[in-house]
Amino acid sequence: MRRQLKSLVLPIVVVLVVPFLLLFDFRHPSLKVLLPCPAAQAAVGAGFCVTGLLLLARTIFLFARRGRGTLAPWDPPARLVVEGPYAYMRNPMISGVVLALLGEAALFGSISVLLWSGLVVAANTVYFKLSEEPGLAKRFGSEYAEYRRHVPMWIPRIRPWRR
Repeated sequence: MRRQLKSLVLPIVVVLVVPFLLLFDFRHPSLKVLLPCPAAQAAVGAGFCVTGLLLLARTIFLFARRGRGTLAPWDPPARLVVEGPYAYMRNPMISGVVLALLGEAALFGSISVLLWSGLVVAANTVYFKLSEEPGLAKRFGSEYAEYRRHVPMWIPRIRPWRR
């Protein structure tokens, strides 16, 4: 349990701390909010946030139960997880984070949070290509190579992949 809690530092910083810092007006203590269409922003934003957080929670649970590890790069799963959302795309955890960020951007009408979500996608794409995927290939060999051949990185498959 302690391992799981320590691993939550990264998504908390990405989804809560950085957006708060982008939205908070330190000169006049308040949040910078732009609400040209409050009802639509609330509906879209809440939908994206809830979907993203549920996806993030599901992937964290799968990493703990099936993979016997955490979401933290310093304590990765011992077994390759290819079920649940991972049967549709290789990076549903980051997709959950990005959905939550897009929801925050909609809720607050924030271009800066929207740009932050784009930066999160770009940084993670580079990280996955240069570090995580080579590491997974080393740890899981042909099992990961087959998974990678059949499951896209970001855009979900229509049907889940089965070994």
